[in-house]
Amino acid sequence: MAGGKGTRLKPLTCSMPKPMVPILNKPTMEYTIQLLKQHEIKDIAVTIAHLPTVITDYFATGKKWGVNLEYFIEDVPLGTGGSVKNAENFIDDTFIVLSGDSLTDINIEKALAFHKSRQSKATLILKNEPVPIEYGVVITNADGKVTRFLEKPSWGEVFSNTINTGMYILEPEVLQYYQKGENFDFSKDLFPKLLADEIPMYGYITEDYWSDVGALNSYTQTHFDILEGKVNIEIDGHQIEDGIWIGEGTQLSSQVILNSPVYIGKNCILQEGSKLDAYTVIGDYSTISKDVSIKRSIIWSHSKIGKDTHCRGAVICNNVETKKNVEIYENAVIGEGSQLAEGVIVKPDIKLWPHKKIDENTIVNQNLVWGTKASKTIFGYKDVSGQINIEISPEFASRLGTAFASSLKEESTIIISSDSFHASHLIKNALMTGIASTGAGVMDIGSVVMPANRFAVRHFKGNGGVHVRMDYTDHNLVHIELVDKNGANIQRAAEREIENLFNREDFKRCNADQIKSVIHIENFKDFYISNGMKLLKNISDLKRKAPTILISCKSEAIQQLTSEFLRSIGCGVQEDYRIKGFAKAKDYLMDMKQQVVMGNVDLGAMITEDGEKLILIDKQGRVIQQEKYDALTAMMLLKEGNKNKLILPYTSPYMIEKMAKDHNVEVMRVKSNPASIMNAMLSTEEQGISQYILSYNATWAIGMILDFLVERNMVLEDLVNEMPDLYYIKEKIPCDWQDKGRVIRQLVEDNESQNIELFEGVKIKDERGWALILPDSEKPLFNIYTEGFSEEYAQELSLFFREKVKELLKNQGQ
Repeated sequence: MAGGKGTRLKPLTCSMPKPMVPILNKPTMEYTIQLLKQHEIKDIAVTIAHLPTVITDYFATGKKWGVNLEYFIEDVPLGTGGSVKNAENFIDDTFIVLSGDSLTDINIEKALAFHKSRQSKATLILKNEPVPIEYGVVITNADGKVTRFLEKPSWGEVFSNTINTGMYILEPEVLQYYQKGENFDFSKDLFPKLLADEIPMYGYITEDYWSDVGALNSYTQTHFDILEGKVNIEIDGHQIEDGIWIGEGTQLSSQVILNSPVYIGKNCILQEGSKLDAYTVIGDYSTISKDVSIKRSIIWSHSKIGKDTHCRGAVICNNVETKKNVEIYENAVIGEGSQLAEGVIVKPDIKLWPHKKIDENTIVNQNLVWGTKASKTIFGYKDVSGQINIEISPEFASRLGTAFASSLKEESTIIISSDSFHASHLIKNALMTGIASTGAGVMDIGSVVMPANRFAVRHFKGNGGVHVRMDYTDHNLVHIELVDKNGANIQRAAEREIENLFNREDFKRCNADQIKSVIHIENFKDFYISNGMKLLKNISDLKRKAPTILISCKSEAIQQLTSEFLRSIGCGVQEDYRIKGFAKAKDYLMDMKQQVVMGNVDLGAMITEDGEKLILIDKQGRVIQQEKYDALTAMMLLKEGNKNKLILPYTSPYMIEKMAKDHNVEVMRVKSNPASIMNAMLSTEEQGISQYILSYNATWAIGMILDFLVERNMVLEDLVNEMPDLYYIKEKIPCDWQDKGRVIRQLVEDNESQNIELFEGVKIKDERGWALILPDSEKPLFNIYTEGFSEEYAQELSLFFREKVKELLKNQGQ
């Protein structure tokens, strides 16, 4: 399989397909051909698409390697399965599929023997990977039979750390599922059909070396692994001492320092005073001048490194020339044919596309011109966040705005807002600049709260929205939240698309006459309040009863907005600003509880600083938060009687689900991320009380709750008294990132005989209740949720699985 473009490897792949990227001066694909020849496989079909002549010119018929190569060109992308189907005329027996852009020393005979012994029709070659989320995860039973797999899962979907390497042993009949010329993928299309039809499909877990050379970090690590002897391949050149290889014709000055492991290609010149530290690779016909220092760097062929240059952890492509006193830092890539003049500094993570000329003493601190940032996710659990002017600078924000707008359809309009901090305005303005540069429209609704932005997107029929706010705990931390056309957080697929556009800087750009004026909406806050009032049916009764509410929030803007809204519907309001003096919210809640019980108020309401979540305190001092609040709002929806479906995150207690079923209301369980929950709630919205507003718009939610109580002549404690008992515990267990997949796999294997669900994380049920072990998507920890049929059972379950996870974390060798 040699059709890859190598987008993530750019600029290494600007002038060559990914299988031709060199490893120790040989194309990656050459190692695969040598492996096949080593195992007496000589008839090889090569599927090619991108820059095919680069491959065919180099390998020709394969005679040089003692094999027979036959090429099959794709004019249009056909997917992994479609690509192999395109070569169907070549196939008349059991065949193996290997990737031309990965490196492996797998023992093919062992894998084939496994395939034959199981009478398998499709054998997936698997490997245990510490961090599996960039790969397809595969689950097998004790005999190796494939029972489930998932492409590029989130942490909540990681049920194993056993991944699909993209190497397969197949019988020809499996290709009969599709027609020649169809676009289909093995993992997404063919294998699910085989699984559904119960066709024998097995996973062979190899302990041999395998590396997907698809990103810069894995590309460099593969070199280091070879130099450390982790890969069973023959290294060209003479090993003059342990860990130092020198190619033919290379000239070394007597004063050169080489610290193993080091690889130097053919016909190179290393001048006096140059020092090559560990994990340095030099390509053929390259010159290393006097007093050059190179460490953990890969330099391709025909390059010339000037005097007193320092290179640390970088990749330098073919035909690059640096003059003297150049500094190149970690993870930088210098594209083919580039020239760096004297005194140039290339900062970490910077990519120069081919044939760039950099003037003297220039500090290169941005990619030139269509850069690829190191593979890194931008989005956290629900937003993009970072320190102001460090991770989140105006330049970053402008690129993010451009990437977001580039991901939307033509003629889009994005609603933008922020809180009232100067830093937020700075980032908002940078975002607007980036959005406008694509030709998209921008509507600025000013300084408002996040729920108001969501409302504005729906009201003005925008294509998306962005809200910027500062953190009230860390005053230098800025949050940027992106929403879709429904006002819900964007889904993970949209996040990935934006990340890819951001990292590649593959942006839409428009001409001057296509740039639109920013539309500024004045006094949107008043409009927001008036629309919230329209949702309530009993304002006259509210004004007559005039309940008094104690309000507190770390955000003064949200507190003032909520107070104004509540006063407009006839409530008395007491505002408490003392929350800022408490380090932890739970400590303040204890204080607030006393104020509600002892004071002249009907209930207390604490709002989170994003304006979305709500914690209530009734007159008896009972604190209703998180799951209890969800149960309370579910009771309201069920009592109202016009709700056909209730949306519950997968982590929610079953007690709420039982309440719904008692009222003959369908329950829809969704993934526990905000985007999935919001979109599901919005898709089922009906007249009356809104589950979405109760869950994600604290200001309007207080109004809805009061409206509901007044209509029924109830107070909050009446509703709380009706709530069934809830025995529910949440805990967090710290871990290393690399342990997540292994621990989840072990939990699945250890509980195969139990009643388990693998919708998100691992949910294990027994006669006492259930436990859910869910890897956190943003932090190195496990979330453990347990619910019991009694408080004792909940404690037992929580203790058992807490200790089980800790035990598995200790057992590194498993």
